[in-house]
Amino acid sequence: MSTSFESQTNGSEAKDELLVHHDEPTDEGDRSTVGSSVRDMAARIPEQLSAIGRDISRTIERAIAAKDDYMLAVKVSQDAQIKLGQLVQAGVFGTRAEAAAFLIDEGIKTQGSLFERVEQKLGEIERLRAELRGMVGENKST
Repeated sequence: MSTSFESQTNGSEAKDELLVHHDEPTDEGDRSTVGSSVRDMAARIPEQLSAIGRDISRTIERAIAAKDDYMLAVKVSQDAQIKLGQLVQAGVFGTRAEAAAFLIDEGIKTQGSLFERVEQKLGEIERLRAELRGMVGENKST
C-alpha cells in the first residue's frame, strides 16, 4: 500500500512533514481530529486495564481451581495436534490441553482391563522385591 510519505525520497522530509511549526499556518480541523483521537484512546485506557485485570484474575482462579490437576508435557503427532485444535475451534474445549486431558481420561477408562492387569503385575513385582530384600537382609545378619 502506498502513502504520500513512501513516495518521498528523504526520510527526514517525511518526519518534518509531521511536525507542526509555530510560524506555519495549520489546519485546525486536522489538529482537532488528532486531539479527539488521542482523547478517545486515553478514555479507553482504564477499560483496557480493567480487562487485563479481569484476565489475570481468571487465570489465577483457574490455576487455584486446578491445584489437583497435574501438568504433563506430551509429544503428539501432527494429526493429533490438528484434531485437538479442531475440538478447540469447534468450541468443545477451551484449550488443546483440556481436549488432550479429556481424551487421555477417556482412553484410560476404555482400557480399564489393561490397567487392572498392570496393577496385578505391579503387585507381584512389589512382592518379589520385598522377598529379595528379605533374602538380602537374612544374608547381612549371618
